[in-house]
Amino acid sequence: MGLLVLLLGLVFASMYVYRYFVVAQLPRESVFHCGVLYEDPLSSPLRGQLELREDVRIYLEENYEHINVPVPQFGGSDPADIIHDFQRGLTAYHDLALDKCYVIELNTTVVMPPRNLWELLVNVKKGTYRARLRAARALRISRREAGSCHRIRHFENTFVVETVICKKS
Repeated sequence: MGLLVLLLGLVFASMYVYRYFVVAQLPRESVFHCGVLYEDPLSSPLRGQLELREDVRIYLEENYEHINVPVPQFGGSDPADIIHDFQRGLTAYHDLALDKCYVIELNTTVVMPPRNLWELLVNVKKGTYRARLRAARALRISRREAGSCHRIRHFENTFVVETVICKKS
């Protein structure tokens, strides 16, 4: 009976330590200010390496990410707010240049889940990191009779993704 009480005490003590010390170390919200160097295979010979700056807020408990892409210094991309909601399986793009919102199904093959992205960004902070633009797998949102297109480049995996939003002419 004493051994059973001792084992139950160890189990409850382990649960307490895990809940209040291990889980408590993971922040409810993590804010990262990223500057990622990447290469665009189409324009790199002309421009060299490009830098993508963005602010990423990761909400681990709520299971979503908020990415703010400011106006880039080099051009060729538009500012935007992007929200990846893993509970609902949706991505919302707010193209700030067009002042329009678009909601699409979450592409889980490209977008990293919050905990994985959090770990990646923590490691990016620790050392130099370079990414490549994945143009072949770029997500494209198109409307009928595509006219002028706006590009949003964002870092949400081990590579930079370009989202193209076209509006009617």
